[in-house]
Amino acid sequence: MAELLNVKPTRMELLNLKRRIQLAKKGHKLLKDKQDALIMEFFTIYDEALNLRGELNRKMEEAFRALREAEIDVGTLRLKEISLSVRPNREIEVRKRNVMGVPVPLIEAGSFRRSVRERGYAFVSSSAKVDIAAEKFEEVLDLAVRLAEVEETLKRLAREIEVTKRRVNALEYIIIPRMEATVKFIKQRLDEMERENFFRLKRVKALIEARARGESH
Repeated sequence: MAELLNVKPTRMELLNLKRRIQLAKKGHKLLKDKQDALIMEFFTIYDEALNLRGELNRKMEEAFRALREAEIDVGTLRLKEISLSVRPNREIEVRKRNVMGVPVPLIEAGSFRRSVRERGYAFVSSSAKVDIAAEKFEEVLDLAVRLAEVEETLKRLAREIEVTKRRVNALEYIIIPRMEATVKFIKQRLDEMERENFFRLKRVKALIEARARGESH
C-alpha cells in the first residue's frame, strides 16, 4: 500500500487532493511527452555522431598517411621547420542554442581549410606532399570541431533525459499513487464519520422519543 500524505480527513482536503491529482497527471503526461521527444532527438543526433566519428577516423588515417609521405618527401627536420612557420588558426566562438529546452553548445568556427599563403609557410621551401598533408589535417579539424559540438549535445541531452525520467517515475510510482491512496483513505474515513453520526443521531432520536413517551405517561 502506498504511503499516505499527512493531511486531515476533511472534505476540503479531499477536493484539494483531487485537484492536485489532476494537475499531477497533466504534468506527468507533459513530462512523458518531453521524455519521448528528447529520446527521439537524442537518437537522431546519435546517428549523426556515429557518422561523424566514422568519417573523422577515416580522415585521420588519410591525414597521417599524407604526413608520413610529406616526411619522406622533405625530411623530418625540414617538415618541423615548416610546421613552426604555420600561422595559428583563428579562434572559435562557442555560443548556446536550445534543443528541446536544453541549452547545448553552438560552435561558430567556419571552415579551417586555408590556402598555402594563408598557412604562412614559404611555398618555395615546401612541396605538394606537405600541402596535401596540411589540407588533410584541416579537414580533420573541421570534423573534430563539429563532432565536439555534437557529442557535448548528446551528453547534455542524456542528462536531461535522466532527470526527466526520474521526475516521470516519481510522479507515476510515488506522488500520484500516494495522493490517490490518501483520497481513498479520506473517503473511507468520511464514510465512517457519516455512519457514526447517523448512529449517534439515531440513538439521540431514540432517547428523545423514549423520554417523550415517558413524560406522556
